[in-house]
Amino acid sequence: MKKRRTIALVMDYVRGEYQSALRIGVERAAEAHGVNLVIAVGETLTGHSPSEVAQSSIYHLVGPEAVDGIVVASATLCNYVGVEGVESFCRYYEPLPVCSIGIPLPGVPSILVDNGLGIELAAGHLLDDHACRRVAYIGGPASNGEAGLRAEAYRKALAARALPYDERLVANGEFTIDTGRAAMSEILARGVELDAVVAANDNMALGAIELLKAQGRSVPRDVLVCGFDDVGVARYAKPSLTTVRQPIKRLGELALETVLRMVDGERVPERSVQQIELTRRESCGCSYQAAVGMRPLTNPPPRLGALSLGGRRDELERALERAVGVPAASLSGWSGELLSALEEELEGSEGRFLHVLERLLDAAGREGVFLDLFQGVITLLRVRLRRPAWDQAAAAANEALEQLWHACRILIGSASVRVEGRQRLDVEVASIDLSWSGRWFSTCLSLPLFKRMLASELPRLHLTRAAVSLYDDAQRATLKALFLMEEGREVEPPAESFPAHVLAPPGFLSSRERTSTVVMPITFGDSEYFGIIAFNSGVNEMVYDALRLQIGSAVKTVALHREMVRQVELRERLEQESERQETALAARLQTTLVPEQLDIEGLELCAVMTPAAEVGGDYYDVIATPGGGWLGIGDVAGHGLAAGLVMLMIQSMVSALTSREPGASPSEILAALNKAVFKNVRGRLKRDEHATLLLLRYERSGRVTFAGAHDDIIVCSARTRRCVCIPSTGVWIGVLPVIDAMTKDAQFSLEDGDVLVLYSDGVTESRNAHREQFGLERLCAAIESSQDAPVEAIRDRILKDVEGWCPSPDDDITVVVARFRAPA
Repeated sequence: MKKRRTIALVMDYVRGEYQSALRIGVERAAEAHGVNLVIAVGETLTGHSPSEVAQSSIYHLVGPEAVDGIVVASATLCNYVGVEGVESFCRYYEPLPVCSIGIPLPGVPSILVDNGLGIELAAGHLLDDHACRRVAYIGGPASNGEAGLRAEAYRKALAARALPYDERLVANGEFTIDTGRAAMSEILARGVELDAVVAANDNMALGAIELLKAQGRSVPRDVLVCGFDDVGVARYAKPSLTTVRQPIKRLGELALETVLRMVDGERVPERSVQQIELTRRESCGCSYQAAVGMRPLTNPPPRLGALSLGGRRDELERALERAVGVPAASLSGWSGELLSALEEELEGSEGRFLHVLERLLDAAGREGVFLDLFQGVITLLRVRLRRPAWDQAAAAANEALEQLWHACRILIGSASVRVEGRQRLDVEVASIDLSWSGRWFSTCLSLPLFKRMLASELPRLHLTRAAVSLYDDAQRATLKALFLMEEGREVEPPAESFPAHVLAPPGFLSSRERTSTVVMPITFGDSEYFGIIAFNSGVNEMVYDALRLQIGSAVKTVALHREMVRQVELRERLEQESERQETALAARLQTTLVPEQLDIEGLELCAVMTPAAEVGGDYYDVIATPGGGWLGIGDVAGHGLAAGLVMLMIQSMVSALTSREPGASPSEILAALNKAVFKNVRGRLKRDEHATLLLLRYERSGRVTFAGAHDDIIVCSARTRRCVCIPSTGVWIGVLPVIDAMTKDAQFSLEDGDVLVLYSDGVTESRNAHREQFGLERLCAAIESSQDAPVEAIRDRILKDVEGWCPSPDDDITVVVARFRAPA
């Protein structure tokens, strides 16, 4: 039997309006031509820093061992390396057939749109049809070839109308909503007058609209806005976005077909330029409703059944297609089919029009068409067929048609609600499922447990085919399958290693049934990459990116646990040889987990951990997140190796959980962490160690949310100059299997200059020669007496007072000091 051909699509993200439409187009063509598709997703391309090498590693593994040809999403990849970088990137795949989408590359067949014409259409519409004269421009990244063509077209549009080019009206973004908002803010900050904005893509146009509205400028009353691409969100935005539509799905279809022709030895054109068109909607004042310039019938026939579309059917078809604006490659011939059904309805086939309309709406919903646009179709037909009510027959005909139009509007509204509801439900269900899978994966401490979690969680995410493979050598030249799933069931993976360039276990990408597979690197953090995952295509897009991060975190957690076990075994051997050597190792194990940098926005931070002679299990951590961060402090009951091991478990899981969900509830993280610690300490280690643990989620506003059981939180108020002790209530970690109901969040707020102090009981329980404890009162006194000093001086004052009270403490001493500085 002839081997089924396999084509690769190389792109930076699965999600994203442009990337999603492009992928759908390529997948559609692959299915139509009966070829397998491998979607290689790597995020970045440059490969200079360790993080970029990790993220782009998948690109350099795609080759003739796995695929027969390659489609490159050049328009997105060139954001990272520019046109020359993408050109070099494509040469890497020689001699495989390669087709570029969006960027013309020398010697590489390229599927393009006329970017310059698109911007000229947008700018021309604002300048000519709306008489604008101060049109601002938000361009794309300087390294992006399409962005350069669009920027030059903006200049030409002004020059063609003898209008000056004003640099104050121009700013650049990165094709995202946030950078569009920033670019618009930059232009307005210059104090320049403007009456319209053209953006190089829809996301930046939407960001500009948000900024304009936030500053009290109405769109389109005060400023007109136009984008480029016509992504789905452009239709749903308020106001809906006037934009230049490029047939993104069709570009993907043509690219795959071009590669297949090259595989078959055919000659293909070096450039294929697809048509674009301006879609007028609300953001320029034109709206998306059908602006019907057609007269109603003036010579009414004597009866309804005799109504016809007359000799203007071709004109009417074009008007319908303008009203909805379905891309030319989708729903081919829909307007003609709908008008034929209407003619049959007028001739007496009752219900025919509604039947065809319902079928059309179903197909349009699958294509991602904004169904409310079909209301414009009904408006247009209503105006075209309405007759002057000169007699009773005409009035009756109008009434009958009104009933039909009313039924159509109900049908369209119902279909639109169902589609939007389905989409919202899909996202909500996927979010819930990912939340649960993330919790389970975050607490996997062994590969067997990780495999069990994959087997249970992947089908719940509607994934039926999966291969998780880890690198089997230091050079990352070979992989070994860890987990394999076919038709929703786990199967035994092959025992033999296989070349990394094959991407998945032999046969996975070349099954008898046609498949589309998403292939991504397994990475963690900035520089670590462990292997490759491959999933079937067809589930909610957010699943792929989220699951890749979860799996990367889980593999990292397993690696950390392996290292912990190795350290445990090593320490036990050293303990038999020398108590001194064992103590030194325990101290090293504890202190190496201390964060190297203490850096959270809005906090002046310092900390110290001093292990006692008999090392305990003190823990603290400082984790920065966007707009805030996490502080953690705890103390494992007991001393020595076991306490250090439990502390290490807590540190690794807190780091993984807070990194995955920076805005999570502290109580939820504690509850999830407790389950894992209880299971590992009680079930696997057969020990009874437990720990106090307090987690604080700090927000830049000064709000602190905390949960857990540990010593009091001390806040020295800059206003009252007195210390306030905030008790922590909760349950020790590892005592009970489940603590969810007993672990609650509490909050307090810091004011400018307030000093926050966290400490372990090695401070307050230090005893002098008379066995008196240092106590909380003396600790507060030390803080109050030095509260105006730098945080390092406050920390040193506490240590000095404790050391003076107890020169040889028998417990670890940990102190974290933070001063809050309110936003300016």
